[in-house]
Amino acid sequence: MNKTLIFSLILLTVIATACGVQAAQPSPLPATATEAVIVPAATNTSVPVPTEAQVSQTESPTQPAAPTVSFANDILPIFNNSCNKCHGVEQVKEGLDMRTYETLMAGSFNGSVVTPGSANDSFLVEQIIKGEMPKRGQKLLPAQIQLIIDWINAGALNN
Repeated sequence: MNKTLIFSLILLTVIATACGVQAAQPSPLPATATEAVIVPAATNTSVPVPTEAQVSQTESPTQPAAPTVSFANDILPIFNNSCNKCHGVEQVKEGLDMRTYETLMAGSFNGSVVTPGSANDSFLVEQIIKGEMPKRGQKLLPAQIQLIIDWINAGALNN
C-alpha cells in the first residue's frame, strides 16, 4: 500500500471515532443457565440505559432473592444416590470420600476435585460431563449436573 492510502485510512478512522461511529460488533452468544448476557448500550440513545450496579441498587427489597443451591438439600442427595457407593460407603476409590462436605473438599489422592467458584476448573464436573463418572449405574441427569455446576459456580458453599 502506498503512504497516501494508509494515511487516508488512519484519518478516516480518527474522524469516525470522533463522530461517535462505532465498528460493528458481533452479537452476543446466547446465555447458558449460569451466565448473564450484557448487551452494550448504543451511544446515541436519548434514554439512559442503567448499568448492572444501578439495577441491583434499585431492586425492590421485597423482591425474592435468586434461589441458591444447597449442598445438604440438593447436592448431597445426588452424591448419596450416584457416587457414595464407590466414594465413601463400600470403598473410597482414589482417596475421594464424597459422604460429607469436608471430605469432598479434602479431595482425592490426586488433589482437589472441586474449585469453588469455577465449575470449568473442577475435576468433578469434568469427569461427570465426560461421562467418566459415575462408572456404575445410571449417568447423572442434565438437571443434576446443572445443580452441581451452579453450586460450584456459586462458591461451593457448605449450606
